[in-house]
Amino acid sequence: MEVTISRQLASKWLKTNALLTNPYIARHIPSSRLFTPTNLRVMISRFGMVVVKPVCGAGGIGVIKVEKIGRAYKLTHKSNTRTFSSFDGLIRALNATRRKRAYLIQRGIHLARIGGRPIDYRVKYVKGNGMWTYRSMVGRLAKPGLFVTNLCRGGTQMTAAQGIRRSLSSKLVSAKKREMRQLTNAATTLLESRYPGVGHLGYDYGIDRNGHVWILEVNTRPQ
Repeated sequence: MEVTISRQLASKWLKTNALLTNPYIARHIPSSRLFTPTNLRVMISRFGMVVVKPVCGAGGIGVIKVEKIGRAYKLTHKSNTRTFSSFDGLIRALNATRRKRAYLIQRGIHLARIGGRPIDYRVKYVKGNGMWTYRSMVGRLAKPGLFVTNLCRGGTQMTAAQGIRRSLSSKLVSAKKREMRQLTNAATTLLESRYPGVGHLGYDYGIDRNGHVWILEVNTRPQ
């Protein structure tokens, strides 16, 4: 199969906003805002847990989880967790990690887990000879002690069916795989119309503990 030379679109913010224009897809996009202290305060008050990540980045690098525990704030980066008694202390720590790079804030999703470890799913969708085809659909289980699932961060790969069965229920396997394919088809149609030339997409899906499917990220140069 001749694979299309794919246009790359690094900005997670641009891709998120494109997908939000479709009401069906928008129900599966976690609430997101560009990083500012004010936006972080609003998001953390609303959701209790958020993920702060680079607007342009891959491989789970620089991804930070922030949680509000009572009046304190808990920041997790890689396997290190720190607690701050003040919001200003939290912002100072975040700014030290960000180093003035553009970041966005995404609602934290309480992913379904296997043995206490979060799992998400990577769907690779590739265009060749004018046709889109599914290259793979796999589960990625986070390394113990980490919240990111990336394989380059020590995550464990398994089939999507294994992941859904072990984290949720064997009864949900076919329905959740079908839902991820339907979302992939709709989102790809939208992204291709908005950004002609995309031809190699990697969708990161999370399924929360209630079985709701979320599009966590779309990569135009999937690892």
